[in-house]
Amino acid sequence: MEYSERLQKVSVIGAAGKMGSGILLLTAIEMADLSLKPENKNKHYVLNAIDVCSECLTGLMDYLRVQAKKIGEKKMVSLRGLYADRADLVENFDIIEQYVWDVLKIVRPTTRLESAYDSNIVFEAVIENPALKTKLLTQVRENCAAETWFFSNTSSIPISNLDKSAQLGGKVIGFHFYNPPAIQKLVELIKGENTLPEIETFAVEYAKNLGKVVVPSNDFAGFIGNGHFMRDAIHGINEVQRLTAEMPYAEALYTVNRVSQEFMVRPMGIFQLIDYVGVDVCQYIMSVMNPYLADEDLHSDLLDKMMEIGVKGGQNSDGSQKDGFLKYDRGRPIAIYDINSKQYVMFESFQENADKRIGNLPEKTVAWKSTLRMKNKMEVLGEMFNEVSGMKTLGADLTKRYMECSRKIGQKLVDTKVAFSVDDVNTVLMTGFFHAYGPINDFLKN
Repeated sequence: MEYSERLQKVSVIGAAGKMGSGILLLTAIEMADLSLKPENKNKHYVLNAIDVCSECLTGLMDYLRVQAKKIGEKKMVSLRGLYADRADLVENFDIIEQYVWDVLKIVRPTTRLESAYDSNIVFEAVIENPALKTKLLTQVRENCAAETWFFSNTSSIPISNLDKSAQLGGKVIGFHFYNPPAIQKLVELIKGENTLPEIETFAVEYAKNLGKVVVPSNDFAGFIGNGHFMRDAIHGINEVQRLTAEMPYAEALYTVNRVSQEFMVRPMGIFQLIDYVGVDVCQYIMSVMNPYLADEDLHSDLLDKMMEIGVKGGQNSDGSQKDGFLKYDRGRPIAIYDINSKQYVMFESFQENADKRIGNLPEKTVAWKSTLRMKNKMEVLGEMFNEVSGMKTLGADLTKRYMECSRKIGQKLVDTKVAFSVDDVNTVLMTGFFHAYGPINDFLKN
């Protein structure tokens, strides 16, 4: 079955979720573009959008309509070529309207898992729960055609385990989109022990057609991305606990969050990132990974306490940030949740003293945003971190400790063969997490 034929019948399970909606959009666009090619004009393309929430599916279709229009506007030249045989489509708005319709008519929103039984490809994008994934994949496998392939968006569960538990016979691959899938360029590709070679070949072609950067990971819990992020988060949490011997909890957390963003030139501080992903999601991913780790305990009492209180972070349905470790006003952090008093402490009550304790940023500091189009980025960052190396402030000390820990985590992923190379680790962190540089570097070698 060739590429375009394989994509004629596709299903996305969990289609209305945060990850599933993006996967559905990208797949709908790819299928629509294929259907418009002259050689495919008589072929029928169907994309089942499967989710338990019927209300959410209605919202999903609105999302697809808006996004398809934006995408159409960006590729007007290629659309004119695809619709060259349509004399009735003259104006740009006519072409875009037709394109939106051609995308939407492929999608079939449904709450019935049975819709997936006739698919050539089934994308699984439900929550990171091994039992649920196994249950859904098993049901589809028991009722689908022999040639059905399974793509799991898991970010932590070993693919070989899913293969065995759902008895998929090697017809499965890990295809880990990063959030949000429609914007993020990275895809981690994970083969299980028995993954069929033709599935990997197809997956690489599909990812590249979506314009993704593909990084392979070995099939070990957490893979490269969460393998680094979860340990990076634990280090930040441990640093907060260490600092509470010298300062109040809220100030300690503020300090680590600020240092991990501004001093380390990252788009978010570590606790902002945990909030973005979700405290509950991070806790659960650690619990999935932990049984596979023989030499470490990937667990946080602090995350447990936050969950007991019910402070979870994550996003609202409109994409805005929910309060978690930090409280947000129009997306900007303004307070720290004090685990002891169980209330938010506003920055204004302690920020001045905390910043004095942290110390000044290096004179050659560079903001993360300014690195995005910087041609000599590594040289500039090298100068900044060389200055940090000689500084004796709390901020510099925390930066050096954090960067060294991050480097060791990345190197361990290579040494234990989770990652195939140093470049793969650095690419995942720079592309998937938008870091300005990879964790395995020589910035602090002196």
